[in-house]
Amino acid sequence: MASKGSYIIVGENIHCTRIRMTSGKFVESLPDGSKALVFKEKGVSVRLPITKVIAEGEEFKNGKVRHVAVAVQQGLYGDAAGKDLGKRYVQAMALEQEANGAWFLDLNVDEFSIDQAEKIRAIQWAAAAIQEVSTVPLSIDSSDPQILQAGLSACDKSKGKPLVNSVSLERSAFIAIAAKAGACVIAGATGETSMPESVEARLENTAKLMKILTDAGIAAKDVYLDPLVYPASVDVKNSLMVIDSVKALRKLYGKDIHFAPGLSNISYGFPKRNVINQVFAKLCLEAGCDGGIVDPMQINDKIMAGVDYTDEPYRLARELLLGNDEWGMNYISAFREGNA
Repeated sequence: MASKGSYIIVGENIHCTRIRMTSGKFVESLPDGSKALVFKEKGVSVRLPITKVIAEGEEFKNGKVRHVAVAVQQGLYGDAAGKDLGKRYVQAMALEQEANGAWFLDLNVDEFSIDQAEKIRAIQWAAAAIQEVSTVPLSIDSSDPQILQAGLSACDKSKGKPLVNSVSLERSAFIAIAAKAGACVIAGATGETSMPESVEARLENTAKLMKILTDAGIAAKDVYLDPLVYPASVDVKNSLMVIDSVKALRKLYGKDIHFAPGLSNISYGFPKRNVINQVFAKLCLEAGCDGGIVDPMQINDKIMAGVDYTDEPYRLARELLLGNDEWGMNYISAFREGNA
């Protein structure tokens, strides 16, 4: 059952690049020596066998497993038990995100295979499995127009308008696909040939894109702006650039427009990423950003309400994100020394 709050969450977790560490709590050995992914169904632990082809691959030998890809592979090619468990795995992921406030469930299978036809089968299978149990619409996430179309065609519109992740000046051809499907869109600030490096460039690219979206018949209320989040580990000014862009875009487009940036990009390269992500989400919310592509178990209304800037971990993260901790050294040192 959906438990949506006021913050518009695009749940980011059902993505074929997602990694579990084989040494962690989510991977166990079965009696025959093979490995399995552990997941919860109504509080009970269930095990999804990891197929031999994945277990013998280099990535697995290096301690990593793409867990969503395991579920999709079992769902498509496993025996009867494997097909059932693969489906239940992605359904459990969907229900967990929905229970924590997701408005949309992002689905990406682009890295499942190099074969386009196989990826189309994968997104159709995953969409069907998720929608058996979920009550919220899907967000179809693909850089391939054929896969995007297949995913949108598989969406159950009775759950609400699906979301296209994403369109931009670079991906302007995707706008017609979204309009034909009656979908909402995440509108990225990417330029036709380059990434924006300033607030002004973000505003300029967004203005051009909004005109194209309007001309295509996509209403402002169905647009979720993404001003593009770059890691603060590259430049601490990247945080303020997004916050300032949000303020300016909210002023330009008013209350009808929404936001859905990939907020967790900000913390790449730092320890305790969830702390930075939560503070950044709250700072963006205070600037007018009413949503994001996030892990609902880490960022939701309740968690953001509990972010207290006077608590040392949150204070340090806020200083970093406001540009007052060059290179993040105070933040990093505090966590290394156990002082935060």
